[in-house]
Amino acid sequence: MKKPDLDVLIIGAGPIGIACALECKKRNLNYLVLEKGALTNSLFNYPLNMTFFSTSDKLEIDDIPFISNNPKPTRNEALEYYRRVTTSKALNINLYEKVEALKKTEHGFNIQSNKDNYKVRKVIIATGFYDIPNLLNIPGEDLPKVFHYYKEAHPFTLQNVVVVGASNSSVDAALEIYRKGGNVTMVIRGKSIGERVKYWVKPDILNRIKEGSIKAYFNSEIKEITPTEVTIKTPNGVQTLDNDYVIALTGYHPNFELLDTAGIEFSKDEKRIPSYNSETMETNVKGLYLAGVICGGMETHKWFIENSRIHAKMIVDDIETKPL
Repeated sequence: MKKPDLDVLIIGAGPIGIACALECKKRNLNYLVLEKGALTNSLFNYPLNMTFFSTSDKLEIDDIPFISNNPKPTRNEALEYYRRVTTSKALNINLYEKVEALKKTEHGFNIQSNKDNYKVRKVIIATGFYDIPNLLNIPGEDLPKVFHYYKEAHPFTLQNVVVVGASNSSVDAALEIYRKGGNVTMVIRGKSIGERVKYWVKPDILNRIKEGSIKAYFNSEIKEITPTEVTIKTPNGVQTLDNDYVIALTGYHPNFELLDTAGIEFSKDEKRIPSYNSETMETNVKGLYLAGVICGGMETHKWFIENSRIHAKMIVDDIETKPL
């Protein structure tokens, strides 16, 4: 049987996948990164004017300085940083190449992408969670007026817009659209704005709701979307609103299908935490590692760049202790 061509294949070229590539390169491992989209594809799809909660030093990888013009770096600054790291270190990354199958073999793994096949010894999955939205599962959600991602406010000027959710992304979208001339209504399942909303933004959204500039329905949920209206179930009964667009920012989840087909086990509850060794990041499948946000299952708020960039060194340390 043919021996594997690569020591390590990394799936995902986000910040943590890049960190893993840097670590592999430092140890002279024969590695390759496959990314189905653009470099740092999730960051690329963030809102244009997004500001990180973390300071730039917390987003650094491999002790490479991240210099920002602001106390909190912006999306564009982060894209520039990770792009420069990738190009200056000449990392081996194939973009726009999607992994379609992952199979354990005698000598490692067979990886099939939409462009090629690879035989590898070890695999690191660092795919994050931003690619698959949590759906509302209601009538009308498939209408073209419904979005699960938000990029910028301009298209929603002079439009009746419903923003679903109370997280950072929902609050940012509601405020930006309001300030660009949109008529914004928030529909929030809980009783208040989310606890993890950025501290410098939370007073802004609370004041806009209090003064009536942004309408908010708490303890409420959308029941149906039509081309011209939305129907909302509220504590005061069912409300029907004129509506042009719905932005449903209800969160996202990892690619469980890929993990399932790879043979990774999960916790038996709704959190779906994948099985891995917290000291090595190796899963129950020998030679298969997880890095970054994907480790949290449905608890996507537990892991982020700041506290998972250490996974790269943990994983490659473990790989070096085992025969290739």
